[in-house]
Amino acid sequence: MIDVKDLRENPDRYRKAAQLKRMSVDIDAVLRLDAQRLAHQQEFERFRAEQNEASKQIGKLKDPAEKQAAIARMGELKAKVKDAEERAKAAEAELEPLLLTLPQPPDEDVPFGKDDTENVEVRRWGTVRRFEFAPKDHAAIGTDLGVIDVERGVKLAGSRSYFLTGMGTLLHQAVLRLAQDMMVERGFTPMTVPVLVRGEAMTGTGYFPLGKEQAYEMTNEDPPKYLVGTAEVSLTAYHMNETLDGRTLPRKYVATSPCFRREAGTYGKDTAGIYRIHQFDKVEQVVICRNDVEESKRWHQAITENAEAVLQKLNLPYRVVYVCTGDLGQGQVAKYDIETWMPSRNAYSETHSSSRFYEFQARRLNMRYKDEQGKTQFCHTLNNTVIASPRILIPVLENYQNADGSVTVPEALRPYVGGRARVERAA
Repeated sequence: MIDVKDLRENPDRYRKAAQLKRMSVDIDAVLRLDAQRLAHQQEFERFRAEQNEASKQIGKLKDPAEKQAAIARMGELKAKVKDAEERAKAAEAELEPLLLTLPQPPDEDVPFGKDDTENVEVRRWGTVRRFEFAPKDHAAIGTDLGVIDVERGVKLAGSRSYFLTGMGTLLHQAVLRLAQDMMVERGFTPMTVPVLVRGEAMTGTGYFPLGKEQAYEMTNEDPPKYLVGTAEVSLTAYHMNETLDGRTLPRKYVATSPCFRREAGTYGKDTAGIYRIHQFDKVEQVVICRNDVEESKRWHQAITENAEAVLQKLNLPYRVVYVCTGDLGQGQVAKYDIETWMPSRNAYSETHSSSRFYEFQARRLNMRYKDEQGKTQFCHTLNNTVIASPRILIPVLENYQNADGSVTVPEALRPYVGGRARVERAA
């Protein structure tokens, strides 16, 4: 959630943010409702102060007529207090949903652009392989080697579903273990998290109300619960409604979890293979740090480099792009995407996203800390994909394929697959 005080003082900043992020919001309507809420709240406080003062005076009055008049006045004030309070609550109830739709302004250095085609490349790593034979795509490789079965996945669960079998499953588990082990080595606390959460956690992390159509809702729960699309939700909301000791910051968490996304609005897009699917597993890193812009920026670089280290360990070529304004989410002030080379696409394609939010999520989650002076501050939050599978198996299978149809297992994964060096068709 944005800082309402800053909205009042700098409304044009938020009008510009909505324009840059291509979001349709009525800033003026929000400001009008906020002014009404403040007026009702001030009226409530004034009448209540008068009521308290009148109550003190009644006991001092000796004249019966004066005392009776004061009691009558108390009754009038009580009714005014109640009326002003109800009007303030009604204005608050009307304002709150609108505040949840307002965008966080992007940082000044975020490149201007309308969509992901205008993201700006920051760096590349690795060498794109040149094949001496006609390479196959991951779907064909997976089918030929018997490690991916989309046909039976669709039969069982509908579109964008799949089975991983044999070495497909072992590779899937291997990349997750490698990523988690590397994060633990970097001082992140491993967590096992709920993937079925209440709406407060989804709203608090910014996935609701905008984006609610992407979540699977458990309607037989009262109130409903939701399957998370990322462990970011659970890790970031872990300290919801808490005030932390600033001396314990930063908090660095990592979790491996199943993730669920409806992929609403992507009909007909990336339907082949396992690039865009409804269920997958992801290792996610979250940092909760002090309310300091420069510290947030340093952590943003660090968590991005953590993900890069995994790709370098796998020796997969990739590039990092700085995401433009039109491709940013509601709460992100800045974001890097990491795109890994996929030969079948003849392109770098997104495999990781790295975001910083400043106070946006912490305000919605009411997550604070006490600084060195004892002042209560909202935390800053950041998150990044360490690895997401089976999507990462696309570049693994395609970049490591051999002319005889087999696939070489990346050296970093061999300890996790019983030392196997190749994936070959089972007899």
